[in-house]
Amino acid sequence: MTKIRDVHAAEEARAEFIEKIGIIAQSEGVPRIAGRVLAMLLYDGDRVSFGELATALQVSRGSVSSSVRILETQQLIKRVSKAGDRQDYFQVLDNAFANMVEAAAMRMHRAAGDIEESLNTIPASEVGPRRRVADYAAYYRAMGAGLEGVTQALHETNRVDE
Repeated sequence: MTKIRDVHAAEEARAEFIEKIGIIAQSEGVPRIAGRVLAMLLYDGDRVSFGELATALQVSRGSVSSSVRILETQQLIKRVSKAGDRQDYFQVLDNAFANMVEAAAMRMHRAAGDIEESLNTIPASEVGPRRRVADYAAYYRAMGAGLEGVTQALHETNRVDE
């Protein structure tokens, strides 16, 4: 009886985790299904086929296709194959979270550069706007630098685990 209860508890924990990550992803502007795909791959730790993802998550193949493209672009998962099988499989990339933070840092630096370009066009006589725009660029620079530190820490953690 305890073994059955443990299996049921594990299944519940898995389902709850998958749904929770879907909601978190959605709150960050990523489709909920993409979050659920990532969560399933993370939780299970296996290579999972395209069809298995659609079936297990009870979503359309089109939704899975869109989701895996997003996750591949964010360098969180990769497409892999199995010998003798024509189906696509997916698994979480090594350093997935460091990759995600690194991409966010790059976006922060790009935003800072764009804002600084605008700052350079504001006449020196416009003291208030220049100060506020410079503060905005400084925010993005600081965020980018902070995220670079996080990326480094994640890479170091991964090296220790190997």
